[in-house]
Amino acid sequence: MASLNSIFQYFVPKDRNFFPLFEQATANLSQMGEALVEAVNCANIDERNIKIKAIEDLEHRGDEITHQIFLELSKNFITPFDREDIHYLASAIDDVADYIHGSTNRILYYKVDNISEYIKKLAELIMQSTKELEKAVKELRNMKNLRNITDACVRINSIENQSDYVFDTAVANLFEFETNAIELIKQKEVLSALETATDKCEDAANVIESIIVKYA
Repeated sequence: MASLNSIFQYFVPKDRNFFPLFEQATANLSQMGEALVEAVNCANIDERNIKIKAIEDLEHRGDEITHQIFLELSKNFITPFDREDIHYLASAIDDVADYIHGSTNRILYYKVDNISEYIKKLAELIMQSTKELEKAVKELRNMKNLRNITDACVRINSIENQSDYVFDTAVANLFEFETNAIELIKQKEVLSALETATDKCEDAANVIESIIVKYA
């Protein structure tokens, strides 16, 4: 009987593994969003660099969670939803973290001391998106509150549209008023990474919407 039970357990979807890992990943991402806002609003450069280092640590933590998700995916025959969707969602969450980290690395390595209001606004929009992702993923565990999931995804899509407008306005402003070509390039690089982070949030939301269409 014990042997039969162990065989049966192998085929039970490992919800206790995947959902907690996704919740950890989005909670970590939400922390990155908060740390990003704190970093770009920090006037003291040394203190800003400390916050950027904290973002790097969180990004490494996110990599560990993503690796664990992929490890569970390789070990389990049956999963709570499509293996491809698990892979896509984990990758999209990891991409958001990568671009948040990449944007702060550009601030650090390119010595971007002038943090524009556009950079601050994009950071705020990223933080909002990461919090909406965290809300949506928490609801995936039982899918009883589909409206909460779809509302979060709709808000993420709206935020991405806002970020496009902020990015386009910021770049137009740079080309019109920034006379230092090097500074223009540095600012645009940071803005581009931030805007891409919101694109990746939308990618994650699209995967979540695909999941609920299939399984709700």
